[in-house]
Amino acid sequence: MTTQRKAITASGDIKPRITLTAKDYESLSMLARAAETRMPDLALVLAEELERAHVLADVRSGHSVGMGSEVEFRDDTTGKVQTLTLVYPGDADIAQGRISVLTPVGAALIGLSAGDSITWETRTGEVRRLTVLKIREPEPA
Repeated sequence: MTTQRKAITASGDIKPRITLTAKDYESLSMLARAAETRMPDLALVLAEELERAHVLADVRSGHSVGMGSEVEFRDDTTGKVQTLTLVYPGDADIAQGRISVLTPVGAALIGLSAGDSITWETRTGEVRRLTVLKIREPEPA
C-alpha cells in the first residue's frame, strides 16, 4: 500500500484522490519505469499520478478508472463528451476508442471516480479540464 499524496497543479488546482488495484499499480509502475527513456515526459506524468494513488487489494470496486475500464468523460473546455477504453500502449487504437494510459488524457483518467474533475496538459501544452461521467468495468476474461 502506498501513502496517498495530494497534488497541486501549476494553476493551484488540487488533483482528486485516485484509487487503483494493486495489480494495476504494479503494472503501471513497471510501464512508467520502462517508458522513462522513450517518453520521459509521459512517464513522469504517469509516475506522479501513481505517487498519489490509494492502492487497494486486487478487487475492482467499479468506482474508479482502471486498466480496461470504459470511461465516459466531458472535456470541460469544449463540452465534448467522449467514451474511451483505457488500455496499455500496445492495445491502443483511437479508431476503436482504445486510448493508451501513456497519453496525457490516459494518464489523467487513471484512478479517477465518476464525478471527479482533473486539469491536464495536452501534448501541445494546452491546459484542459475533464470530468468523469461514467465508468464501466471490463468484462471478466
